[in-house]
Amino acid sequence: MKIIRVQYKVKPEYVVHNQENIKAVMADLRKLNNPNIKYTSFLLDDGQTFMHFAMYPDEATSQILNGVESFNKFRQELKASEPIEPPVSVNMSMVASAYDIFEG
Repeated sequence: MKIIRVQYKVKPEYVVHNQENIKAVMADLRKLNNPNIKYTSFLLDDGQTFMHFAMYPDEATSQILNGVESFNKFRQELKASEPIEPPVSVNMSMVASAYDIFEG
């Protein structure tokens, strides 16, 4: 299983645009309808820090995201916005879960 958390802080004037880009990515992921892609984004209480959380059963499934046009647009525009705190990616390992994340 591959689990990734990414966190970054954007400028106040970029928050709404970033949210729109994230919503476009999520809409495209829903269209893919791949039950093995678990991707969620959160906005922290400061109103500028975003956290993305993704889980995949394997490395191959995680690579699907790189082929989603809206995801590439999101990444390019985020970088161009010059975030206050650039994205930091952390790989994680699951210890336990109260529910089944992937079938089978």
